[in-house]
Amino acid sequence: MDNRRRLFAASCMALVAMAVAFSMCTDIMGDFERVFQLKKAAVGQAVGAYALGATAAIFIGGAVLDFLGMSRALWIACAAHLFGVTTIICAQGFWSLLLGWVFMGTAAGMIEASINPLVATTYRNCKTHMLNVLHAWWPGGLVIGGLIGYAITRLLNAADVSQRLLDASWQIKMGVVYLPVLLYASLLWGQNFPRTERVQAGVSTKAMFKEALRPLFLLLIFCMFLTASTELGPNRWVGVFVNDIIGIRGVLFLVYTSGLMFLLRFFAGPLAHRLSPVGMMLASSVLSAVGLFALSYSKTAGAVFMAATVFGIGIAYFWPTMLGITSERFPKGGALLLGLMGGAGNLFIGLVTFSAMGWLHDHYTVENLPAALRDQVVLQGRVDEGSVEALDAHEKQSVKDAQKIAASTTFRCVAALPVLLTLIFGAILLHDLRRGGYKQEVLLAPGGGDSP
Repeated sequence: MDNRRRLFAASCMALVAMAVAFSMCTDIMGDFERVFQLKKAAVGQAVGAYALGATAAIFIGGAVLDFLGMSRALWIACAAHLFGVTTIICAQGFWSLLLGWVFMGTAAGMIEASINPLVATTYRNCKTHMLNVLHAWWPGGLVIGGLIGYAITRLLNAADVSQRLLDASWQIKMGVVYLPVLLYASLLWGQNFPRTERVQAGVSTKAMFKEALRPLFLLLIFCMFLTASTELGPNRWVGVFVNDIIGIRGVLFLVYTSGLMFLLRFFAGPLAHRLSPVGMMLASSVLSAVGLFALSYSKTAGAVFMAATVFGIGIAYFWPTMLGITSERFPKGGALLLGLMGGAGNLFIGLVTFSAMGWLHDHYTVENLPAALRDQVVLQGRVDEGSVEALDAHEKQSVKDAQKIAASTTFRCVAALPVLLTLIFGAILLHDLRRGGYKQEVLLAPGGGDSP
């Protein structure tokens, strides 16, 4: 019996669980600081352990998935999710909080390592489209989690509950993550999983590893550094930067662009057919660059959301289409290459992009402060918010003006990444056109027929 729709639904729900956890974490970061009496840097380190767990799990999971099996990998993810949520809710301090986010990252990594080859195997004739539909549930989950977290806060405040319950609101929000985890577990229960496309076609493990050394794949890995940075870097810092630029809550920008991404990814198939996946990436790169440049020059809420519209359309197809191109052009690489692609993106943004954007913001803030203020408010290369509180109104406005310039300039710097991507994908597209167009490699099962 064909159960691929149920497996696909389970994969989508697993992504929703990851995204809801991400949204809830964004909403309760301040609670971690308050409850455990931690500095912002320590909270960042504890939550940042998520990226380490995710990257390790993606790399390892992708390499051993054919041995482990997609079913076991997803059940490991489910167990890690349950342990992670429970550990965070019951955390007593920095180390238990960090451990909880390691579990959460491990769950996310095993999900990413499993669901991409699962969808590529079960929908091998429309990989780019179905991977985009699958990954629509990441921004969809961000919107769901963000709205639920906001609703819980509003309901508790409106109900005039006790202070004890208000203090536990962060645990209530984190507990919401149990629901999508249990839902994807119920969808997985009792299901048979196919062998991966590579295994069905009889491609050896040695041949799989050799695919990772092909020049085009190495170029695509470099492109993944840039596409992941363009998509996720601004989204991570948007809360700070948009507030600096026009003084509105940046989370509204995130919800808006996530909503756009959710809707647009359902229409990836017709676009891939008309433009080719590489053509989609070229168009996405151009729109992302235009959106970021426009955002960097925006001065009003209306201008910001117009720029956000262009930027949201631009980044909508980046991550899943990179996976689609990898699966279609290098099917012999199987789960390994999909894991390397996803892991490379996560690793680069975790180690380079997020911190680089923070450094740029600090640098340009200091550069644009009046010289008389620098000695008063600059501490270790950044503006010390505690020192700003002691300034008079005019001096505080000077700091805000410097931060506004810094946020705009940082967006402008990041816009250089999709400009470079435009050149690279333009060159790949021209190369494909000279060879007769975009070509998907199709694996055949032993004996010559298409593998089932």
